[in-house]
Amino acid sequence: MDVSIGQSLDLLMFATVCVVLLMGFPVAFTLAGTGLAFGLIGYVVGVFDPSFLLATPQRLFGIMTNEVLIAVPLFVFMGVMLERSKVAEELLETMGQLFGTLRGGLGLSVTIVGALLAASTGIVGATVVTMGLLSLPTMLERGYSKRLACGSIAASGTLGQIIPPSIVLVILGDQISNAYQKAQLDMGNFSPDTVSVGDLFAGALLPGLMLVGMYMLYQIGMAILSPESSPAMPPESGQRVSIGKVFHALVPPIVLIISVLGSILGGIATPTEAAAVGAVGSIFLAGLRVGNGSPWPIYLAAIALVVVLFMTVNLDLRVARNEISQFDQYAIYAAAVCCLIVAIGIGVALLRVFREGVLTKVVEGTTHVTTMVFVILIGASIFSLVFRGLGGEELVHEMLRDIPGGTIGVVLTVMLLMFVLGFFLDFLEIVFVVVPLVAPILLQLEMPNGDPISPVWLGIMMAVNLQTSFLTPPFGFALFYLRGVAPPSVKTSDIYLGAIPFVFIQMIALVVLWYLPSLATWLPKVVYGP
Repeated sequence: MDVSIGQSLDLLMFATVCVVLLMGFPVAFTLAGTGLAFGLIGYVVGVFDPSFLLATPQRLFGIMTNEVLIAVPLFVFMGVMLERSKVAEELLETMGQLFGTLRGGLGLSVTIVGALLAASTGIVGATVVTMGLLSLPTMLERGYSKRLACGSIAASGTLGQIIPPSIVLVILGDQISNAYQKAQLDMGNFSPDTVSVGDLFAGALLPGLMLVGMYMLYQIGMAILSPESSPAMPPESGQRVSIGKVFHALVPPIVLIISVLGSILGGIATPTEAAAVGAVGSIFLAGLRVGNGSPWPIYLAAIALVVVLFMTVNLDLRVARNEISQFDQYAIYAAAVCCLIVAIGIGVALLRVFREGVLTKVVEGTTHVTTMVFVILIGASIFSLVFRGLGGEELVHEMLRDIPGGTIGVVLTVMLLMFVLGFFLDFLEIVFVVVPLVAPILLQLEMPNGDPISPVWLGIMMAVNLQTSFLTPPFGFALFYLRGVAPPSVKTSDIYLGAIPFVFIQMIALVVLWYLPSLATWLPKVVYGP
């Protein structure tokens, strides 16, 4: 095989994908079609063995049987259900009234709601659009700077990339796990350690909260240094917010977040199982928000669900046993009754949501996003097989090995590459195509102090980096989402200039993570052990 010809085809194939995607062709078909086309060209010129493509069925079967990826449609369902059931709208309205009379209060409320929605939905587009429709007109009406208002909304909307549970972290965690095992096998370790999506969730929590705090500090600073940019609402213009209204708006989403994240971090459930709990919880919340029926069937179902989870952790509820004690038998009967109550509550909530016309839209939205993710994953699998068959893995090794600066130079180069690609490609293409190529190489390197690169730290650095690319003008996707719902009085330049300070905040966060990797690695060690 002429290696140089194959590697030249690799570079041309990667460039072709970028060009075709910029022309607007569907991502999945572009990846698969470009891979097959260059595989055929490579076969004709004698540098590609078509037997590489024989691994495609095995890869597709691996995708279908990957339990981690089942969390994707469940988290998507949870996010779309919460968005459609007006949870976000009530949160924004309540927090705006609560903080609006403070200087900079509306900006702070947008950031807080963005963080809550990020932990509830994890869908960037939905969060930016929702807050753009609901908050931007109010902020402009109250005299907020257009740039500050647009930047706050766009940046807060991207928190869904980094604050768990996040679809990005689920997909990135699966890819990092595969890359980590491959890296260890390449180094001769045939009993490799594992890294899970739960590790990435735990690792992302503190950096995500750090970003929220940095956003809020910037808005407080603007309120102090430039009072005219973020004025307070006149007291008479806002209604007094009762404790009951705040409780009604805040507590259910927070309970849902704690249920999902707490079950993962507490070792009670895997991310996939926790996603199922989150999906059921979002159904209960939607059932309470829409319709006029009694809330008690849903309250009882939620209580029964908590009881079942508690019993599952503390009791042996298996029925396929030779000997079952009388106490365990009673516990099994009680769990069965609780499951029946949960099923009734789900049925009541779904019926209410269906009657209001919400369920159909939620199912359509979930199917659309989930199908897009998995079809892209299939296309990326074909693309990466052809890329490797043409000698791409060796090409990437050589390019990274020749970068000056050792490990620091390699990591910075990869981060810069992902940052630039984020201008043009969605995070899915980057995670499915770029991460499997570079992560196994990075995870074989050592930091200057001699420690190996932590897969959790690398994954969080990549996630924050991708989040930054969502905000960076002129191609940031969050900016496009906001432009689509912003009023005509807001210029595109206002959106771009408003986002730039938050891009610098993101870069500062990356620098902090670089020098303090324990921000990403401490909590996973505490939760799951070293």
